[in-house]
Amino acid sequence: MVLTLFLTFAKIGLFTFGGGYAMISIIENICVEQKKWITHDEMMDVTVIAESTPGPIAINCATYVGYKQRGILGAIAATFGVVLPSFLIIYLISRFLDHFLEILWIANAFKGIRIAVGILILDAGLNMFLKMKKKPLPCVIQGCSFTAMMLISIFAWNFSSIFLMLIAAVVSLTVFVIEGVPAGKGGEGK
Repeated sequence: MVLTLFLTFAKIGLFTFGGGYAMISIIENICVEQKKWITHDEMMDVTVIAESTPGPIAINCATYVGYKQRGILGAIAATFGVVLPSFLIIYLISRFLDHFLEILWIANAFKGIRIAVGILILDAGLNMFLKMKKKPLPCVIQGCSFTAMMLISIFAWNFSSIFLMLIAAVVSLTVFVIEGVPAGKGGEGK
């Protein structure tokens, strides 16, 4: 099982360009749909936690899934698996190709990869939206955040997405405190 974790995350690390956001839909497809290592709700939770903690999102997701499956050894195997391909590729590029992006066919390939990365990120966002529990507060926060990010992008305002996450957290916690603490774990009543 530890080798399976390593190989699975090495495949994810090898074939996913564009960083953690692009990897989310791939990780979800493999870990939730195919392997059933975690549930969709766990994937949503780990994505939120991985986004709000230090470190790359894909590494944090791999570490969580690995730990859930095989403890510390699983976490190490999954994390090493997702990191190793990128490390080796970057090392080889830096070692042997001084002017890597000046090679015309590589530059053109990266233009296509950028489009694919955008689609992977959009896919992850749409999947999370469609599978999200449709409660009023999360929908309002999501709509406001989406509108704010679109306006920030369109008008090229200098505003960090971290502040949007903090604002959303403050709004959610304020509503949570005003409504009172439910009986269940994680804000879910039993």
